[in-house]
Amino acid sequence: MEKNNQFKIFAGSKGQALAQGICAELGCQVGNLHVDRFSDGEFCTYFEESVRGQSVYLVQSTCPTSDNLMELLLMIDAAKRASAYKVVAVIPYFGWARQDRKDKPRVSIGAKLVANMLQTAGADRVITVDLHADQIQGFFDIPVDHIFGSNVLAPYIASLNLKKLIVASPDVGGSKRASNFAKKLHLLSDREVPMVICYKNRPEFNKVSEIRVLGDIYGKDVVICDDIADTAGTLCKAAEVMKEGGAKSVRAVVSHAVLSGNACQRIEESALEELICTDSIPVDPACCSKLHVVSLAKPIADTIRAIQNHTSVSEANTPC
Repeated sequence: MEKNNQFKIFAGSKGQALAQGICAELGCQVGNLHVDRFSDGEFCTYFEESVRGQSVYLVQSTCPTSDNLMELLLMIDAAKRASAYKVVAVIPYFGWARQDRKDKPRVSIGAKLVANMLQTAGADRVITVDLHADQIQGFFDIPVDHIFGSNVLAPYIASLNLKKLIVASPDVGGSKRASNFAKKLHLLSDREVPMVICYKNRPEFNKVSEIRVLGDIYGKDVVICDDIADTAGTLCKAAEVMKEGGAKSVRAVVSHAVLSGNACQRIEESALEELICTDSIPVDPACCSKLHVVSLAKPIADTIRAIQNHTSVSEANTPC
């Protein structure tokens, strides 16, 4: 076997469960990686097995952001120093992706900084899921494989057989994502799935003062499509407005369930029937009875298989 067809998969602190699922799909075992932590909060990582000449896949989400990003950077550095053939950072949730542009004076562009850090550490490739903004791929000078969460979220929605299904974007900026999700549902159900858009007024971060729905939702089974549920304020407010507007049911699908603060309680008390999310971030379904988690293990495993076999990644991971 050629050396670039040999690979090993390792997991950071926020990638353990997902890495197990990926390895189950690929028929291999998660490699042995150890993290030593010091009393002052500093830590170091090291591989407990050889990675020389191997393509090394490091599974780690960067949420909560700082420590887990630093852990990933140390993992990449350790793999390069251990003579790995290639180092691929598998980042199901790419933190700082919401800082993708200079939208006001004297502000940082966090997503670009993180891209630079990953490349400086020695990453040869990145696999990620549903970036907050597609242009973040252009921040990298290495290949970026962008997986779409709709490939696992849409089949679940289709399985519910909702009779009057309609997809909603929680804001104007997410209309493309919602449109692609509606197209995916159309392919799965063989019937047209219309779309509505919400107008959102956000006076400051994590706060929404007003939401209006542009489109007819009366008597419809609404599925709100978004990439991130952080405080869940937007989703819960949108669900309330839609129920008041006559929606029969309201669900939400998100790729990344950050669920910070009292988000779980907010969802539990909201008009949402359920919140469907992926396991890009480790989340305990017991934290909220309305939470339903679907796994990204198969699409990520398919992407790794395609990379190793030098076949098309995009054929298995398309938005619609």
